[in-house]
Amino acid sequence: MTADESSGPPVPWRDFRPTIGSTIAVIIGLAFLLSLGSWQIYRLSWKVDLIAERTAYLNAAPVALPTDNAALEAMMWVPVVLTGRFLHDKEIHLAARSHRGNVGAHVLTPLVRNEGPTVLVNRGWVPDDKKDPATRAAAQIDDVVSVRGLVTPGAGRNIFTPDNDPASNFWLSVDFAQMGGAVGRELQPVIIDADATPNPGGFPIGAQTRLNIPNDHLQYALTWYLLALALVVVYVVWNRKRMREIAAP
Repeated sequence: MTADESSGPPVPWRDFRPTIGSTIAVIIGLAFLLSLGSWQIYRLSWKVDLIAERTAYLNAAPVALPTDNAALEAMMWVPVVLTGRFLHDKEIHLAARSHRGNVGAHVLTPLVRNEGPTVLVNRGWVPDDKKDPATRAAAQIDDVVSVRGLVTPGAGRNIFTPDNDPASNFWLSVDFAQMGGAVGRELQPVIIDADATPNPGGFPIGAQTRLNIPNDHLQYALTWYLLALALVVVYVVWNRKRMREIAAP
């Protein structure tokens, strides 16, 4: 008996009779895979709009930062300008931040505004050997300054983020209540990422906002849809093989 004979005679498509169990399993699997693919298409549209929105803000004229915290949510990623005095002795070091492949920290300094509550300004990145303010004394300006930057929510925490250590000025995530306690002032719940205006002495290096947002949702959607197609192919091939085996003499 040849290999073709052992597989049984061809089964016409009109006689295709899949099993009930495999059909139910495939319907459930397809519903799951297609819903995941469709969700990624929705996320793709949302991400494209988000990138366009943030990119547009880069060329927008700065506005005043609201003093009312309730108005801040609508201000995220909007350019602002504010004036005040920095509390350099209260600066916060947000650790494990990179710049062009080099590891260091972001310097968050409370700004006592001329009008409005105190706000943390991310003045920019410094290498680890520049975290000590004494190594960048030229940038510790005592006069009233004007700061331009973007309103951001700050680096949030997830379940894998270790706890902050305020006593050592070692922070890995933004916690406004905890940071307010560390600096001894109530803080507005936003971080102002300073723009690229150079600081005296070269550090901190501003403009650390990450606007290059990854957008891999199309790849994810295609992956789920291709898995759905593969499931259908396996379903058809398996059932036709089963039917050939049944029909074989």
